Amino acid sequence: MKRREILKSGAAGIIASSSIGADVWRKSAEKMKILVTGAHPDDPETGCGGTIARYSQAGHDVTVLYLTRGEAGIPGTGHEEAAAIRTHEAEAACKILGAKPLFAGQVDGDTMVTNEWNKKIGSIIASEKPDIIFTQWPVDTHRDHRACALMVYDAWLYGGRKQAFYYYEVMTGSQTMNFNPTDYVDISGTIKRKWDACFVHESQKIRETYDQDHGKMEIFRGMEGGYQYAEAFVRLQQSKQGILPA
Repeated sequence: MKRREILKSGAAGIIASSSIGADVWRKSAEKMKILVTGAHPDDPETGCGGTIARYSQAGHDVTVLYLTRGEAGIPGTGHEEAAAIRTHEAEAACKILGAKPLFAGQVDGDTMVTNEWNKKIGSIIASEKPDIIFTQWPVDTHRDHRACALMVYDAWLYGGRKQAFYYYEVMTGSQTMNFNPTDYVDISGTIKRKWDACFVHESQKIRETYDQDHGKMEIFRGMEGGYQYAEAFVRLQQSKQGILPA
């Protein structure tokens, strides 16, 4: 067996362990609710935009919860103006991916992990009633990313561990660290939608550096999983098994 075939076979086994088969991705399958959380506008899109597109394409309901509006993300621009720009970009990106955007209300660069905020995130999760939760990997050089991961995990933990729980990566090597995937999703069929959604974030100049950062990871994870392009995830072993695109 060729190396690529071995890799693909191995990845299929991993994904099969957390799914009930490819039939769930047909539009006739029972509809699920997916909640994807991220610290800033563009984090969910770059980290798992292809997977979001696959869920929505299959007829499932996807909500993207942004912890902040990216207030500090445009150098030389005030928080209020930057928030307006980046909110518009996030809404446009979600429209492309087929997701509903929500904003938690924290401030970019000044995020807080408190009991009050843990409860607020928990309330949002409870109201959305997701079957699967995705959030950012907690070992990360960006404090907002860490805050998002911690609060979502806390809300899931004290909410009864009712959902399948997956972590995604963002700019591994410079932000995400020590990320060892358990699951891969083939995004070859939705990669163009992901790119379109990411490039909507013009204030971040993502198009200029995409190939060097996110693009390389899509190809690398694809090589690991045996696909042209893939996104990788870590499933929290204490959680229920989720249904990932096979």
